[in-house]
Order: sequence, then C-alpha cells, then structure tokens
Amino acid sequence: MKQSRLVSIASEAVAATQRELPPDIGKEAQSVPVRFEPGPSADLLAEGFEPDILGLFAGNPLGSDVSGGDPSPPRILLYTSNLWDFAEGDVGVFRDEVRLTYLHELGHFLGWDEDQIAARGLD
Repeated sequence: MKQSRLVSIASEAVAATQRELPPDIGKEAQSVPVRFEPGPSADLLAEGFEPDILGLFAGNPLGSDVSGGDPSPPRILLYTSNLWDFAEGDVGVFRDEVRLTYLHELGHFLGWDEDQIAARGLD
C-alpha cells in the first residue's frame, strides 16, 4: 500500500483514539505532535533500535525538567511501513495496531514507565 494511504489511515486512527480519551488526557494528547514515517532513521538504528520498531516517543515527558534531558520538543513517531508489515496487509489490524502503538507512546509522553503502560494494557 502507498505510504500516503498508510499515513491517511493512521492519521484517522490517531484522531479517533484522541476523541475517545478522557478529557484531561485528551487535552495533553493534543499537545504532542504525531509524525508518521515509513520506518526508523539510520541514526535511530545506529542507536540500537530494532529496524521493525512500530513507534517511538522522543523528547521529554510531560512535566519533566528539560534542562537535563532531550532538548528537542516531545513528539510521537509512528512507523507506518513497519505497522503495515506487522498487520500483514490487513487494514483493520493496521488501525488497531496504530491505536495501540499510539497509546503506548502517549503513555511515555505522560511519564508512564513500561510497567505502568503494561498495567493499562498498552504493551
């Protein structure tokens, strides 16, 4: 499937997910941009990330002190080609996985660690 179509489907899935969030979390979710890329950059792979990574939160979590952390603005990256491969070409599975991956990365933005994310069923 073309990258432009994957981005369109993924954008719709993220928007629908944001509408379902509780108001307090929904407001915070609107403040962090979501970028759609086919896959991780060469720089990210050089840092040791797996080539089939589905998503990533980059930047400092909400409410954290930026002086000692990543100076770049927070953002969520969703890797559409990897998500499509994971879904094995099934649009419904792709939408579901975009939703789950987005929520997982949003959890990192909110400052939740892996255990807290897992406890919410977002792993």
